[in-house]
Order: sequence, then structure tokens, then C-alpha cells
Amino acid sequence: MKKLIFTLAVLVWVFSVKAQDNELSFSVGGDLVSSYVWRGALAASASIQPAAGLSIAGFSLSAWGSTDITSGDYKEVDFTAGYSIAGLSLAVTDYWWMGERNYKYFNHDSESTDHLFEFTVGYTLPVEKFPLSLTWNTMFAGADVKKGADDKRAYSTYIEAKYPFAIKDIALEASLGLTPGKSLYAEKASVASIGLKAIKNIKISDGFSLPVYGQILTNPRSEDIFFVFGITL
Repeated sequence: MKKLIFTLAVLVWVFSVKAQDNELSFSVGGDLVSSYVWRGALAASASIQPAAGLSIAGFSLSAWGSTDITSGDYKEVDFTAGYSIAGLSLAVTDYWWMGERNYKYFNHDSESTDHLFEFTVGYTLPVEKFPLSLTWNTMFAGADVKKGADDKRAYSTYIEAKYPFAIKDIALEASLGLTPGKSLYAEKASVASIGLKAIKNIKISDGFSLPVYGQILTNPRSEDIFFVFGITL
């Protein structure tokens, strides 16, 4: 945990130095979704998912959250530090999804923390007509352990491929996610998610359009299927 805090401190320093010669970019937004599905599993019902971030010279710091708006019991807050250049991206994410009324967010003890820390490396092919993107995500610290007598670290890994394309004015994205072994996602190597997402901008006025999307996701391992509707704000 100390190493992560040191890394974040270095990134903040880099931001302050780079800001002298580069333009600092801020973003804020969010999604309203009919259900929250993450990596082939249902996390919560209808949810509001705010997001905010800043970036400069390839470096980024972002925050993302999700709150169940029906029961209010599910609460998630994630922070990510990343860097990207020429199609290559690297990131470290701190996940926390223990829900409302769990007052142990600042517990980072290696034996009892509820946080999960993940390293991600991604790459988008530099081919205009074939913009396939691949990401490798591995939990390396926190609560990601194999339950049992030894409670060894699981190093839960999720590998995903995404391919964007379009049909007329509809933007589409096909995705495939799998895990290579026993992990947070499955008891053995398996395909965890197959999805197709369609995005369309609904014109509200001459100067404003509202992006909406529908996404069908299926999990062959659990034999489950989801149909998610979302609005990007």
C-alpha cells in the first residue's frame, strides 16, 4: 500500500510539473444504467455511475463510482492512475465495493482490507480499418485471495478484447472477456463475457445530443444473460 501511495504522489508531482508547459484537461460525467454488469456478472440493479478525471501529457488520474438507486445498499468507489502513449496504456486501479454502511474504507491492512488493487496493460492496434484493443488486468494486492486453508493470493486475471465498428449512424462494439484460471471470476479457465454494445446520439436540440446505449452480455460459464440500457450524462 505504501508503494501505491508513493506512486500516486509521484504522479501528482508529475501533473504539477507538466502543467507548466502542457494543457491540463478535466472531465466530469456519468452514466445511468438499468443494471450494473461487470465482467460477466451482475453487481447491482439500476445504478447511477459518476466519473471524473484529469489528464496531461499522457498521464491521468480518475475516479469512478456506482450506487444502486433502488435499494441504496450497493456502493462502489474506484480510483485509477494511468499513462498512455501511442496506443499503449498502463494503469493501476484501487477497487472498493463493500457497500453502504461499511465504515472501513481506510483499512489497508494486508490481512483484512476490502480493497482490491489491479494492474492493467492495454494496447490498441495502430490499424485504422482494424482498431482492435486488448487489455490484460491482474489483481496484485488486497482482498483477492483463494479461499481455503492457505488463503494464497489468487492473482485474478481478466483478459478482454474489444472491436468497435459502425452501421450507418449507430456505433457498435463487440467484446470478449475470459479468465485464464481459478479466480474472482470463475473456478477454472473460461469465457466470462461475450457482449455487443450499440450507441446512438439522440438529438435533443440543435446544440445538444444525448448518448444512449443498449448492451447485450452473456456469460457462458454461468449460463446467464443481461440486457442493459444506459444514458451517458
